[in-house]
Amino acid sequence: MDLRKEILTAHNKEHSLYIAGWIGQDAQRFALLMKLFLEDEYRVVQRSAWIISIVADKHPSLLEPHLQNMVSRMDMPGLPSAVKRNVLRVMQDMNLPPELHGEVMNACFHYIEDPKEMIAIKAFSMTVLANLAKAYPDIKNEIRVVLEDLLENDPSPGIRSRARKVMNSL
Repeated sequence: MDLRKEILTAHNKEHSLYIAGWIGQDAQRFALLMKLFLEDEYRVVQRSAWIISIVADKHPSLLEPHLQNMVSRMDMPGLPSAVKRNVLRVMQDMNLPPELHGEVMNACFHYIEDPKEMIAIKAFSMTVLANLAKAYPDIKNEIRVVLEDLLENDPSPGIRSRARKVMNSL
């Protein structure tokens, strides 16, 4: 399969599941997908992000060799929202290597504090930070302050719900 061509064929759940099924547990195929995700043009990157999240849900170990490259992109200007959303969605359910904790924390705090950022990205960032707070209890107060400020300025239902869950878990 020409993976790039196939990714550009369609952008829907059924097609993304088809490509994810083709990749399966194959580390080489997943590496091809990651190369497209990290290096290709906007549309390919955006579509690859969804497929990565599907594969990572079933086979999280495939993601481990690529985490550093993914985290390095998190603070890249102009990064598509779909990329941030899917990367954070995957990260909220995994144990990140300690060497990535600082970069991930900084990116998550930035996303939460950015008034222009999408609600889902903020919500996933909250969960990632709550998970990291287990290893770094010193950040709990900072998370609370940021979330209290967010609740005052962005009282959307999604933000309220996730912020309350995170604050109760701290």
